[in-house]
Amino acid sequence: MNQLNKIFPVRYTVMVLCMFLLLLGVAALVADGSPWWWLAVAAGTALTLLGIYDLQQTRHAILRNYPVIGHMRFFLEFIRPEMRQYFIESDTEALPFSRAQRSLVYQRAKGDPDNRPFGTLMDVGARGYEWVNHSMSPTRLDGHDFRVWIGGSPDAPSPSASPCTQPYHASVFNISAMSFGALSANAILALNKGAKVGGFAHDTGEGSISQHHRVHGGDLIWEVASGYFGCRNDDGTFSEEKFIANATQPQVKMIELKLSQGAKPGHGGVLPGAKVTPEIAAARGVPVGVDCISPAKHSAFSTPEEMMHFIARLRTLSGGKPTGFKFCLGHPWEWFGIVKAMLKTGITPDFIVVDGAEGGTGAAPVEFTDHVGVPLQEGLLLVHNTLIGVNLRDRIKLGAAGKVITAFDITRMMALGADWCNAGRGFMMALGCIQAQTCHTGNCPTGVTTQDAVRQQALVVPDKATRVAQFHKSTLHALQELVQAAGLHHPSELNAHHIVRRISDTEVRLLSNLLLQVRPGALLEDLAHQHDVFRTYWPLASAESFQPVTAPQVKPSAPRDHQAMAPQAAGTL
Repeated sequence: MNQLNKIFPVRYTVMVLCMFLLLLGVAALVADGSPWWWLAVAAGTALTLLGIYDLQQTRHAILRNYPVIGHMRFFLEFIRPEMRQYFIESDTEALPFSRAQRSLVYQRAKGDPDNRPFGTLMDVGARGYEWVNHSMSPTRLDGHDFRVWIGGSPDAPSPSASPCTQPYHASVFNISAMSFGALSANAILALNKGAKVGGFAHDTGEGSISQHHRVHGGDLIWEVASGYFGCRNDDGTFSEEKFIANATQPQVKMIELKLSQGAKPGHGGVLPGAKVTPEIAAARGVPVGVDCISPAKHSAFSTPEEMMHFIARLRTLSGGKPTGFKFCLGHPWEWFGIVKAMLKTGITPDFIVVDGAEGGTGAAPVEFTDHVGVPLQEGLLLVHNTLIGVNLRDRIKLGAAGKVITAFDITRMMALGADWCNAGRGFMMALGCIQAQTCHTGNCPTGVTTQDAVRQQALVVPDKATRVAQFHKSTLHALQELVQAAGLHHPSELNAHHIVRRISDTEVRLLSNLLLQVRPGALLEDLAHQHDVFRTYWPLASAESFQPVTAPQVKPSAPRDHQAMAPQAAGTL
């Protein structure tokens, strides 16, 4: 057999069969004359030429060794994600969202029943399993339209310098930042119409306010990033005049300064000129067909103190609308420097959105997606506890974003300190996203993340807008039922002692006994007795610079300290 293989390698068998098909077709065509034999001749010719090309090309070793049949490998690799999703993965296997999670979104978006028979699919004995403790005396609420005032309230204005004068009564569940350009025009139209119908907010993403955001008039949170899209001069710097023109529009309810995002914190971006269409250019204020650069950092400020003054400036220029910032936590001393700048200047943002590293609607380098940035739980807890420790928590509302899908996700984040939650991929799935993970290619099969005019026609705006609004409504209805079961009247009453986590086969603990909780004012009065993350990094922080005052002194416990708010079970606290 080995000797035969040396004379005629078996791997060439398929190519030889293709040549035989060609010869058979030609012979039969000459003998019979039936036009059907032309099909065999055409197929044999095409496959034979393909085999000859495979042998000559130099790019793929597999095709040189396995002409014709080698293409089967690339085809199977191409359909592998779909085959795995539909036939192999379990209902609870999350990559990045499980079949059970996606099905729940689809059911709620369509208004289908979402009750599940025959018990939970979760392994309640698994380490890390969490649940909400219920009350023997549940409450009964009139509705599920839970809201929170941002920027003070009509009865209690914010005491910040240059304070907000137009506070916003926001839903506790809103659409996270996703730009036009990353999403299709039809997707933006459907999201904004759904937000209008459901009475919740739609974050524009850093791509600014496009014409599609304006059609239906849904509430907007305008994200201003380092490229200053929609408010930039020709050289890419911030333009007051253009900012005022957009920020003072009644549809814009809040201004969000983006420092970083969970998908790729510390990384800028480039939208290639070929993708900068007239619509995108008009929204971003850049030339058509020219590379659109989003720098890694801002040019309008370079220190925490300057950043606070810039936030106050944006708030004033917008006519007093709630103004804050979004970031994914990185170096602790940089965050502490921002807090020290708040204390020094008396200027506080009206809100902070903490984006977890597990978030990510935008395409990003794999190393950034997998290994850069602090996850949402740790980031939210550090931000929440720091603000408590300097007596600023009551002046600043906190939003949380990062794989928020279900009412339990919202419950958990609010128990850890969030005032509201944002969702990106959840609302994408409400639009019809099937997690094909081709967002960056322009070949989205459902028309959500493409600029292809034909592909996005598959997304019918009136139908998908209804699904967006229904997903929001159904999720908040589920949240209402959880709040009632816990014996509470509003999600803002949730605390870490409402959530329980399994530590081992024989031990469970309340999150309030696992996670750090700082006393009000403790960082200003008793730093020496605080957690290592504060004792180590707070002295390094400065309002005058994002750089540490001195180089961090690494101690044996320092690697654990950086994960400041991780559970005790992980060995941190």
